[in-house]
Amino acid sequence: MNKQEIYNFLEDHNIWYEITDHKAVYNMEELSDIIVPYPEADAKNLFIRDDKKQNYYLITVRGNKRVDLKEFRRNNNTRPLSFASEADLLKIMGLTPGSVTPLGMLNDKDLRVQFYIDRDFFNNSHIIGVHPNDNTATIWLKVSDLCDVIREHGNKVNIIDM
Repeated sequence: MNKQEIYNFLEDHNIWYEITDHKAVYNMEELSDIIVPYPEADAKNLFIRDDKKQNYYLITVRGNKRVDLKEFRRNNNTRPLSFASEADLLKIMGLTPGSVTPLGMLNDKDLRVQFYIDRDFFNNSHIIGVHPNDNTATIWLKVSDLCDVIREHGNKVNIIDM
């Protein structure tokens, strides 16, 4: 799905969302230069794989958090981890670097990606800001709606403490 198809999908499923259009951003530092309505809800997304390229994971945390892959591995009983390649990102999720988002999982036809989301998003506003499969916008939606969409697609959703 491209950006417009994501918007149409959310509309078709009666999911509340807001859009913030902006220049293309490739990391959290660049996003910090943009005025957004819910800065506390910005998400950082890491697309990783195990050393055998058998298991793929998308880890989503608040934008200001660091992710320790060794600790993640210990806590979630995975093989050694590293970032997935650009080719894997494009092949599996239909995304390019800078556009990584949980909504890319809707492009994961083979359900290869397991989703891990930080429990912090379920506190306070319950809103999360993610790209709509394109890094020229951020959409704000309820984190529970995001998780429901991913589950309904068939990917596993894991809510964890990061």
